[in-house]
Amino acid sequence: MIRARAVLIDLDGTMVDSVPGLSEAARRMMLELGLPPLPQSQVEKYVGKGIGKLVERVLAGQLDATPGSAADAAAFARALEIYERHYLDTVAWNCDIYPGVIDGLDAFVGRGLPLGCVTNKSLRFAKVLLARMELDRYFPVLVAGDTLPVKKPDPGPLLHAAKMIGVDPVTMVMIGDSANDVLAARRAGCPVICVSYGYREGADLPSLKADAIVDRLIDAERLIGAA
Repeated sequence: MIRARAVLIDLDGTMVDSVPGLSEAARRMMLELGLPPLPQSQVEKYVGKGIGKLVERVLAGQLDATPGSAADAAAFARALEIYERHYLDTVAWNCDIYPGVIDGLDAFVGRGLPLGCVTNKSLRFAKVLLARMELDRYFPVLVAGDTLPVKKPDPGPLLHAAKMIGVDPVTMVMIGDSANDVLAARRAGCPVICVSYGYREGADLPSLKADAIVDRLIDAERLIGAA
């Protein structure tokens, strides 16, 4: 049993399968640049460090891309602008809420546990995705990838969310799907639960060493007791 007074939840890969929208924006970007688009299965491996890193990886066609290896600064800036323009249209394109998410969120709310969404997605895209998937009503607290100068795996976003909710970080729990979530939680001093699906940038799930692994968000709710 994990004790908690508040719950923080990742967005992409944890609550919403957002790869279709991310991949479609990448496809449109590459076509506009006159480059061959990548398959969705490859784009999925590049998700996790925000849109800027996703664009770098798509341009380079590799996970460990850096701005220098993907393109020069001007080319990258142009590609990023194109991607963001298309992503405003595709942010919820063919996206689905994972099974058990609504049940889990309703259970958390029913117990009176405050919820916060902590994501590396930029605020304007996170707000649109949450609204279009009708999840925004669950999250009075939203900390996005550009809310602070740092993003996950830095603990800053989690600590900021704890302050907004009004709880000590050690009394909250983070639920996510990747090393970003696990490392951020460890550095913030709170327990972390990983879902068995989602996007892990190729990492093996057991290697993340989360406190628990669940198949559905509702299963995570059943592991969490009152602090």
